[in-house]
Amino acid sequence: MANPLDTDAGTELFKHYETEFQLVQADLVQKLDQISELSGEPRKAAMSAAERALEETGELLDQMQMEKQNMPSAQRAAINRRLRDYKTDVDGYRRRLRTLADDKSALFGARYSDNPSSSSRDAHYEQRQQLLSGTERLDRSTQRLRASQALANETEAIGASTLAQLQQQRETIEHTTSVLYESEGYVDRSIKSLKGIARRMATNRIITVAIITVLVLLIIAVIFSKFK
Repeated sequence: MANPLDTDAGTELFKHYETEFQLVQADLVQKLDQISELSGEPRKAAMSAAERALEETGELLDQMQMEKQNMPSAQRAAINRRLRDYKTDVDGYRRRLRTLADDKSALFGARYSDNPSSSSRDAHYEQRQQLLSGTERLDRSTQRLRASQALANETEAIGASTLAQLQQQRETIEHTTSVLYESEGYVDRSIKSLKGIARRMATNRIITVAIITVLVLLIIAVIFSKFK
């Protein structure tokens, strides 16, 4: 039997196909075990059901092979090993079913003979079974398509939610940028005001120094005139 489903492998769709494969695989093994105990019409019906299950395992293997391409490269080696194991299992089931089909006496029971009329009746029965098999395969394919569509819708909803969050984050960033630009304008005006204050302080300092200088000169002149 192939390895069980690993929890860290692949996409959700691959896991879905693998889980479905394992369920069909278990059902196929059960049907093959039952065939050896049957004969006549029940055996033919069981073999037809086993053939349908075998075909479904092949379809699911093809689906997993395609979905494998969407998986990270680091996981593909383990996935390839699992797929090879599954294919080996399916080939074994096919050989076992072929061996059971070759047992004509068990397949046809007491009716088995080389009589063409019996073969004709068997051909009609096989055609009816093939028609039923085709209908069941179509139903299963439809169910898988619906599951894929549901997964695609869920992915689309997640994508829409992510886009909405990104839009909200973009608006927040734009608002923050606008506030930063406005703050930068305030800073520029503050710097200009400080420069104006500094210039006025420098002018006042120069005027004060000039007044003091004039007063000192006047005092010196008065003192000098008294001693003259």
